[in-house]
Amino acid sequence: MPDHARRSTPEDSPFLSEFVAMDMDERWVNRSPEAMLETFHWYRGEGFGLIVEDLLRLPREPGVIVEGFRLLPHLVRPLLAMLGQAVWLLPTPGFRRAAFESRGSLWEIAGKTGDPERALRNLLERDRLFTERLGGEARRLGLRVIEVGDGMTEDELAGRVTEAFGL
Repeated sequence: MPDHARRSTPEDSPFLSEFVAMDMDERWVNRSPEAMLETFHWYRGEGFGLIVEDLLRLPREPGVIVEGFRLLPHLVRPLLAMLGQAVWLLPTPGFRRAAFESRGSLWEIAGKTGDPERALRNLLERDRLFTERLGGEARRLGLRVIEVGDGMTEDELAGRVTEAFGL
């Protein structure tokens, strides 16, 4: 993502330019989670073309698994030869929070603001709204989704993904 941000221009990534110009409180404390969702550059598809450029530089074999929140269903679907080539993993809010905690990154962003508790609430709510939007979009486009819940084990998730891809 930092490389893609560096390769972006204000003309092709206006939301990124606005985001970069904000201080941490403007980004995470002073705006509603809804405003944060609507203006977050990667959630708007900015930089998606750079992901495609990077993928096209890779060898075709043995294959590539691409993951990340920047893979918006409406941008990915036109690139699929078959709908079965993609699945979206949608974390529940509890799973997302637990993942941040287990990585030690729960307070990484929020801790750099003037009101860490509010920033964290805003960030987690923005992510919840995004996940909800992502799931709805994927389903409307006929793409598969798997909800990843708090109690799901790695083996269970691997089994669901394996089944989704028919492996």
